Amino acid sequence: MKIAFFILLLLHGLIHLMGFLKAFDFAEIPQLSQNFSKPQGLLWLAVALTFITIGILFLLKNNLWFWIAIAAVVVSQVLIIVNWQDAKFGTIANLIVLIVALLTMANWNFEWEFKKEVSQSFESVNISEEIISEADIAQLPILVQNYLKYVGAIGKPKIKTARAIFKGEMREKGKDWFAFTSEQYNFFEDPTRLFFMKANFKGLPTQGYHRYKEGKASMLIKLLSVFPVVNIAEPEMFKTETVTFFNDMCLFAPAALIDKRIEWHTLDNNSVKAVFHNGEVSVSAILKFDESGRLINFISEDRVDVNSNQNVPFSTPVTEYGTVNGYKLPVAADAVWHFPDGDFVYGKFYLQDVQYNLKISD
Repeated sequence: MKIAFFILLLLHGLIHLMGFLKAFDFAEIPQLSQNFSKPQGLLWLAVALTFITIGILFLLKNNLWFWIAIAAVVVSQVLIIVNWQDAKFGTIANLIVLIVALLTMANWNFEWEFKKEVSQSFESVNISEEIISEADIAQLPILVQNYLKYVGAIGKPKIKTARAIFKGEMREKGKDWFAFTSEQYNFFEDPTRLFFMKANFKGLPTQGYHRYKEGKASMLIKLLSVFPVVNIAEPEMFKTETVTFFNDMCLFAPAALIDKRIEWHTLDNNSVKAVFHNGEVSVSAILKFDESGRLINFISEDRVDVNSNQNVPFSTPVTEYGTVNGYKLPVAADAVWHFPDGDFVYGKFYLQDVQYNLKISD
């Protein structure tokens, strides 16, 4: 589709050259029956070069392209209206370019809201050089201590922020899987999770923004970055997203588990119960470990399935470990709802990258 759109921009630009050639008598253009003045011919040339430039910027993924495209379409359409008899079919190309440009602008604007929130969140972060020591984990259950040693957190910096990139698949009950990519930022001193997802749902670009910050949580999903298909900001969403935030800590930011807001209770040789407090909200989860010290599952009963609006047990069984930037981390996990009529895997997440203690300029 991208190549087809580039070709359209290129051809649309080249067709505008016909007006220039006609005005200056550089070539016989039988398709053009009207006479063009030389000033008008220069306008046709300018628009032609502009559309070709737009095509190049589009291929280079430079966001200037859609701003310039909107202006070029306006000028082009004025020329077409003035020479309607000969140029009227150019309106179809202009309409296509305008629609794609406006949709791309909407996508950029939606993602810009996420990036602005990320930048603002970094402004209150002070990154220290403190290192996690044996003393920092001494009060944790042995299973959690072993997990932090396994992932390689001891001797590395205490983490204040994390940026994670995922690829994966998601689905709703009775519907097909769709692929997604996501970028998210977590801030641990003042619990914050900003998650932006891009997906292709039934062939249509779809974006989602999950915001968890300052005692509030919301989820907004837009089809084509324009049409909201999910918009949830109810109070119960905050508790659900608190579970998600704590799940992130356990799976891809385990160095953050030295947090004093977590209460730990050993259940048996392979599992512990953890209670995470954020303000007036508390959530709990059971963490299960294998004999090598690896976390293999996170189970909580404090999340609400937004589709059924019911409190449903939730888990994230880990399916693979790998080394990411010096840490041995879960790099693949499923997201599972445990409905009364059976378990339902609604998501498959594959960690592509994670970085800790970034600064606002990174």
